[in-house]
Amino acid sequence: MRHFSTYFLVIGALCIFAGFLILAFTYYQLIGDELSYFLFHPNSQANVVSKFNHPRQQDIVPADEQFGIVIPKIRANNKVIANVDPFDEMTYQWALTKGVAHAKGSSLPYEKGTVFLFSHSSVNFYEAVKYNSIFYLLDKLKKGDTVYLFYKGTKYTYLVSGKTIVAPTNVSYLFEKTGNRLILMTCWPPGTTFRRLLVEAVLKNK
Repeated sequence: MRHFSTYFLVIGALCIFAGFLILAFTYYQLIGDELSYFLFHPNSQANVVSKFNHPRQQDIVPADEQFGIVIPKIRANNKVIANVDPFDEMTYQWALTKGVAHAKGSSLPYEKGTVFLFSHSSVNFYEAVKYNSIFYLLDKLKKGDTVYLFYKGTKYTYLVSGKTIVAPTNVSYLFEKTGNRLILMTCWPPGTTFRRLLVEAVLKNK
């Protein structure tokens, strides 16, 4: 009897350990990003310059100066895929394997209106690899933080003005044509698709 009791205890302990391993493996990128941000707080004031401007070692060079986004505070530095249909899942899922998606029909940085960019927060290990998780730390941004867009070699500087959480069906903000603003969207809470987190930023006067 004691032999069977010990056997079941060992099996139970192994199952619990395996469960923790699966959980850690599934969400390792989310956990890693949070720990990295907490332990090595990025330099939100880092200088972001073109590769043609003789950057110093501590400067950030955009991943793509034809269309790219840099957010120093959360170490986001990625290519932007232009004119992605936000209502066609197959199209935008493919785009998100390449970078951040720019919603088709929304403005471009040089135009008046809303530049709308979106990306996933990680759902699990498989999704994180397949559909990146560039915006996972988007909730860390606060009013006054800086977001840079590069478009055809020109740098556009935006300052975060606020955040809001909306239902997935709310798309009223997509095609606003007044002002000069940027909206960044990701799933919320991270690892789910229940709601959407929107970070709004306004173009800084040159």
